[in-house]
Amino acid sequence: MNLPLAELHVHLEGTAPPALIRRLADRNGLKVPEGVFATPEQFRWVDFLDFLRTYDLAASVIRTPEDYRDVTYEYLVGCAREGAIYVELIASPDHAANVGLSDADHYAGIAAGIDDARRDTGIEARILVTAIRNFGVEAAVEIARRQAEDRHPYVVGFNLAGDEAGYPPAQFREAYEIAAASGLGCTVHAGEHAGAESVREALTLPVTRLSHGVRAIEDPALVAEIAERGIVLEACPTSNVATHVFPSYEEHPLRKLHEAGVKWTLGSDDPPYFGCSIGGEYAVARERFGFEEGELRSITRTAVRASFADDAAKATLLNRITASDDRGDH
Repeated sequence: MNLPLAELHVHLEGTAPPALIRRLADRNGLKVPEGVFATPEQFRWVDFLDFLRTYDLAASVIRTPEDYRDVTYEYLVGCAREGAIYVELIASPDHAANVGLSDADHYAGIAAGIDDARRDTGIEARILVTAIRNFGVEAAVEIARRQAEDRHPYVVGFNLAGDEAGYPPAQFREAYEIAAASGLGCTVHAGEHAGAESVREALTLPVTRLSHGVRAIEDPALVAEIAERGIVLEACPTSNVATHVFPSYEEHPLRKLHEAGVKWTLGSDDPPYFGCSIGGEYAVARERFGFEEGELRSITRTAVRASFADDAAKATLLNRITASDDRGDH
């Protein structure tokens, strides 16, 4: 299968594999406990809280614009190798601020990685800024306000990650209203580690997508509403199985959501933590959920149309998909 891929859900700090984290730690004179590394490609963790600790530990060695450039570049080049033409990278200003980086330096590093990857592979990418629930409502409002006042041209969207159950989405309404009013596309983590009620509440925000959202399956009326409104789910099936949101691919609701008319895309979430990649997620969709190549091409089109890129970029990407159809890439 050789088809164009697109990814709307991947956390930038969560893309760096152990080999790169070791390299950045050495560059910055830092030590990372060897126990968190399972292989050069994959991290070791035992439960969701341990995953979060390992993630924060690894992210803490990404310290400079050059580091962010390298993380971005290496991830995008790997995606392009698998056939990806577009990626939206979820970036956390809070993680950057924790190591003393300003928004300007943070985004400059990511943008350099995007530019270099485009030059070398043709892949396109944009940035989704995410607030972290656990840091509180005011911190989220401040992040949204900063983007509204001085936005990097590659920043196209606003997201909210972190502890879903402890910090329901409606608490962050002000941040979302600021982000949406400034022209940012909006999505929100919901329906992953909290149930259908978190999805229903998320839909009261000005969002056109849901990060995960798959536990909407617990409420058939909610599934019908999502389908009717054309809300697009950023599905990450391997992540969901790895973090025990669902016990197996067989019990994951992706096929049921599809049959109910829900639009969806694929994402790897945090690839070296879950042993996956965007190409791997497309393979999972084919091999474990039974989607055919034509359906997966449609999923890539859905991702481009649901992306927060500008209309000109979307048109270029859709033309690339059509060109691959015409070539008969299989």
